[in-house]
Amino acid sequence: MSDDVRVNGEEPTTGEAESPDYDNAFDAIVVGAGLAGSAAAVTMANEGLDVLVIERGRYPGAKNVFGGVLYTPTLRELVDVTAAPVERYVAEKRFSMLSETDETAVSLRPGEWHDPPHNDSYTVLRGEFDRWFAEQAVEAGAVLVTETTVTGLLRDDSGKRIRGVETDRPDGAITADYVVLAEGGNSLVSEGADLKSVERAENIAVGVKEVLEFPENDTAIPDRFRLSDDAGASYHYFGEGAVGSAVGGGFIYTNEDTISVGLAYRLADARGRQPKPEQTLNAFKSHPAVAPLVRGARTVEYGAKTIPEGGHESVPQLVHDGAVVVGDAAGLVLNNGVHLEGTNMAIESGHLAGEAIAAAAQRGRTDEAALRSYPERLEASFVVKNLERYGWLMERVEADRDLIFEELPHALADAGAEYFRMDREPKEHHAEAARDRVLEAVGGWRGAAKLAYRYREVIR
Repeated sequence: MSDDVRVNGEEPTTGEAESPDYDNAFDAIVVGAGLAGSAAAVTMANEGLDVLVIERGRYPGAKNVFGGVLYTPTLRELVDVTAAPVERYVAEKRFSMLSETDETAVSLRPGEWHDPPHNDSYTVLRGEFDRWFAEQAVEAGAVLVTETTVTGLLRDDSGKRIRGVETDRPDGAITADYVVLAEGGNSLVSEGADLKSVERAENIAVGVKEVLEFPENDTAIPDRFRLSDDAGASYHYFGEGAVGSAVGGGFIYTNEDTISVGLAYRLADARGRQPKPEQTLNAFKSHPAVAPLVRGARTVEYGAKTIPEGGHESVPQLVHDGAVVVGDAAGLVLNNGVHLEGTNMAIESGHLAGEAIAAAAQRGRTDEAALRSYPERLEASFVVKNLERYGWLMERVEADRDLIFEELPHALADAGAEYFRMDREPKEHHAEAARDRVLEAVGGWRGAAKLAYRYREVIR
């Protein structure tokens, strides 16, 4: 890795920030200035609460290894999205099955996605976007402190009610009526305070991402991804050609002048025989279907993170006396291979939590019961409904991993080559051979029927 590569997008430090001199009289403290944290801060500040946002990075987004798409339906209700630093709107979604050397792909390019608000889907660089979103909270009245780590929670004498946070700064105890835990997937504060349990490796993915630029080639991105103007693309890859024998996949997202390339797969596989993430990423970039898209690119940013994938069953208790848990810290991520969502869930949960706190503050209450509207409204929202709908999928994919990630990519590639084979045989023979190759992989007509039945919920 060259010296000019930024790790996790961080810029050179300008020295430690001065220790803030606060009177410990905030209404609410938000731990983490990511999407969920800033959404909660904007919501509460707009309701007139005194809000403190504490971010451990040098700036919001500095610690974020996000590689994808921002979904904006709820965000548009909170801020002026037209002023946000987005990269491109998503005009194409492409899904590819990769064997070691082959690609079988399906591409979607609906014409309506070119019209505002572009299906509420935009690629972003979180180092820039999170900074901007946090600024919206500050403009609404919140106070933002960076380079500060929350080390624990403060409780009252009963040991039950949470009444603030402990930080790594001198005299770092800060009290408040409410604490919003938006610390992301690596939620050490929530776990240390016994507000959630440590997740099993089977329910966590490891993600690794690079941001690549094309020196002296201004047309590489529009030419290689067939784009014009501000249109962009999201490419998703599955099979052994993407992540080897692991359960997971790879991705490419087009930014304005760069592309984000990465992959994610189960932490349990990362601890096994699977090569290390950086090696797996390099192998993915060298695949014959991917290499032409990244040819001549230079890495300008690299990072890795963990991603919660436990689904609805892994969502912890969301409200406590004086505290709520939101976003990735609450396990609110949907990854079923077709729908890869988390940004919209984070913003929705932060917004609903902020509204619940504002309502409780109006009644002068901090108890768990006063905050119940947050999980109740979340249960009724798309967030939990989507998690419940696809909660079964990861277990099913694990049971069928050899078929989905190894056998089926090979079978589809062979069937495609056979179906379109040019020789002196009748087309009927090639069609029959292609069909037989797929049926062989799935166990015949009976196997195909069973496979369709097992995954029927994906399209129901």
